Amino acid sequence: MNDPRAVLDDLIRQRGVNYSSISRLLGRNVSYIQQFLRKGSPRHLDERDRHILAQFFGVDEAVLGGPTALATPIVQLVQIPVLDVEASAGHGALAGSEAKAGQFGFDDKWLRKLTQAKPTNLSIIKVTGDSMEPTLHDGDEVLVDVSDEQSKLRDGIYVLRMDGALNVKRIAIEPQGRKISVVSDNAAYPSWQGLDRRSVNIVGRVLWFGRKV
Repeated sequence: MNDPRAVLDDLIRQRGVNYSSISRLLGRNVSYIQQFLRKGSPRHLDERDRHILAQFFGVDEAVLGGPTALATPIVQLVQIPVLDVEASAGHGALAGSEAKAGQFGFDDKWLRKLTQAKPTNLSIIKVTGDSMEPTLHDGDEVLVDVSDEQSKLRDGIYVLRMDGALNVKRIAIEPQGRKISVVSDNAAYPSWQGLDRRSVNIVGRVLWFGRKV
């Protein structure tokens, strides 16, 4: 019989994710999966965690230490690519290659409540810097809808392209609706008022963020 820990470790490596991201998927402390795999604590995954992991990896719960399941369809999570780019919340890091750094699965019903955007228009990128503190922290991962851009502009947090770099900033529509402000939530960083909408290169709207605890 296969060791559930070895099976899970192999699945994590094959999917190209890491221990902390899988811990966050379970709503656990970021070190939870590493402790389970390396220190044997807890001794067994609980039923809820096994169920989520089996869905995410598309395997039977039995290989993760659960009872042998009856022949039922496997529920597939919606896989969203994690891109190998960074969006600065500071002075502006140049975007790197937009190759996939992995992918992350979301429950379809949960995702539909969040957005009606097609999954092909969604991606996850990492925030760098502290200009959006306390809203976003350095290292946060944000879910971006690239179909929600210039023509749909409204108050909210967006990824912008500024001087060849990706930046996360707050957009505020000014009272008469003709001009916008690009705002850094951290008052130690600059903000810009009275900008023409067309002068701002919108990449997409930030819908959700994930953070280490």
